[in-house]
Amino acid sequence: MTSGLRAMVARDPAQPHRASTPLELLFDLVFVVAVSRASGTLHHFWAEGHFAEGLAGYAIGFFAIWWAWMNFTWFASAFDTDDWLYRVTVFVQMAGALTVAAGVERAMTGADFGIAIGGYVLMRIAAGSQWVRAAISDPTMRATCLRYVAGITAVQAAWVCWGLFAPEHLRIPLFLVIALADISVPWFSERVAPTTWHPEHIAERYGLFTLIVLGESILASANSIIGGAEEAENYTTMIGIAASALVIVAAVWWIYFDQEQECKDASLRSTLLWGYSHYFIFGAVAALSAGFEIAVDEGLDKSHLSPTVGAFTATVPFAIYLVLAWLVLLLRRRDTILNIGLPAIAVAAVAISPLPHPLYWLAGLAALAAALVTWRRIEDA
Repeated sequence: MTSGLRAMVARDPAQPHRASTPLELLFDLVFVVAVSRASGTLHHFWAEGHFAEGLAGYAIGFFAIWWAWMNFTWFASAFDTDDWLYRVTVFVQMAGALTVAAGVERAMTGADFGIAIGGYVLMRIAAGSQWVRAAISDPTMRATCLRYVAGITAVQAAWVCWGLFAPEHLRIPLFLVIALADISVPWFSERVAPTTWHPEHIAERYGLFTLIVLGESILASANSIIGGAEEAENYTTMIGIAASALVIVAAVWWIYFDQEQECKDASLRSTLLWGYSHYFIFGAVAALSAGFEIAVDEGLDKSHLSPTVGAFTATVPFAIYLVLAWLVLLLRRRDTILNIGLPAIAVAAVAISPLPHPLYWLAGLAALAAALVTWRRIEDA
């Protein structure tokens, strides 16, 4: 049964034209479902005015989604063999990821963490077997791979104990401790010998996940059009919401993809900082879709929130995204105009929340931010 297998050795980080494989794209489809369930549950929390509970549950649920995707993506960039055993193992990881997706809503509401953690156990068993295989195949990376195996196993045991035994009042503090331990596993492992991830491949993978979270906002825009078609008296309002949401989505996409997103500094600290900061970027973009859905509720006269509070559910996630995009992706340009303009637009985005039709104002500010980023890139060329 070993026929057709390739040695799972470190891949060349300078391989030309390295791109996402069909298997990676198939894997990503699982996370379309997971992100949709997380943002949908956040919308339900916010629609009922449960902002703190919704945000806490969303932070936990989205961490589970993001970290599962991260673990697969970085390993694949360094060791993907695309042989039959690798594919079968990834399918097992996909089964685990689907289970996590199925359990995200219950985990976010605090009702039951068992389904999500069960999915994580399945994913981690498969991921651990990949690291063991790499350790056997590549002596130069053996110490690093075995550290990953030890770290993944220990942290997963902690997650199981957390899900089964953590008392309610300690659930969030213990989550933070174990999450910190989990994201420390790469730091602990890579210090021995760094894995040979491919910068351009990683940048592409992150870009694709950005498109996944943006897809939820596209869905919210479509829901606005559908709502307008079903209730003719609100048609003009709903079309305005849909158009504004689409402009904001386009601006978010434009700002992210207007320049190369490759992590230029190969140091472990910079790599982890770049990779981990995307948790907040992805999370803010996915949360934006919940804000759009709140706007749809208001347009259909189904919202229980005041217009200003409802506006905050869209303006605050956009402002967070804009600040993070500036810090993580654009600050290295050392452009004074960008360094003043983008934070100012982020502040203005929150400030317009009490105004009439805040989503229209937000669309204008989002377009202004995208135009500013593009103008400065052209000026620097």
